[in-house]
Amino acid sequence: MKDIRIAAVISNSPVNKTRQNLYQMVRWIEEAKKKGASLICFPEMNITGYSNKEEIIYAAEPVPGPATKELLKLAESENIVILAGMAEKDIKDRIFASHLVIKPYEAIGVYRKLHISPPEQTVFTPGNKIPLFESHGVKFGIQLCYDAHFPELSTYMAINGADIIFIPHASPRGTPDEKFRSWMRHLPARAYDNGLFVIACNQSGDNEKGLGFPGIAMIIGPSGKILAKDLSGKEGILVYDLKVDEINRVRNHRMRFFLPNRRPELYS
Repeated sequence: MKDIRIAAVISNSPVNKTRQNLYQMVRWIEEAKKKGASLICFPEMNITGYSNKEEIIYAAEPVPGPATKELLKLAESENIVILAGMAEKDIKDRIFASHLVIKPYEAIGVYRKLHISPPEQTVFTPGNKIPLFESHGVKFGIQLCYDAHFPELSTYMAINGADIIFIPHASPRGTPDEKFRSWMRHLPARAYDNGLFVIACNQSGDNEKGLGFPGIAMIIGPSGKILAKDLSGKEGILVYDLKVDEINRVRNHRMRFFLPNRRPELYS
């Protein structure tokens, strides 16, 4: 891993207002770039808005498609890596909750949500691959909201070389403090158990289709410590330097890095 400055965005993303959501993304990307970030991560399905109702079908787009074409141009003009989410429609008209990895002048990477929560199962198809991505000397994975409740997924990413796991959310209801307490039950454990950084960010405000989101974002170090957080519940951007020294302090410590002492033969 190399040092990298990242930005995590808390944004309001109304459903089926892709043009408006893309326009709002521009200001966050420009702000992240001014603050020196090399990579910016948006919440789950921030491009199309999030809904677990059939109405999301009308916002879904293919990849590549109109939205991704615009974002690729933006990544190239600002020279920044963009992680952004959308409802993706494939050639069989299946709908996926997908997160894109848009790097300048490269093919678009796609992560499709693997674990579909019960309220989502009538609309979304689960993905079946666990891709990892690389940029600026770091290797990272992506999980979407409900995915983070399955520890095996984080361990798989870690043993395959991930330094960071980005966990964009579209997690509604409750206050920012309540959402923070909910995240604290499991997200620090994903970082601590696997010796890597976890970056989480959520949508905020009214999606105009009956859901409200309490925002919040946080950055967790490989020791499980909260390095930065925004609990305002409002739109905003969290910029932070992820340092290789911090991850090395854990991974070079014989008692604080657990993965080398796993015994997977016991679990098969």
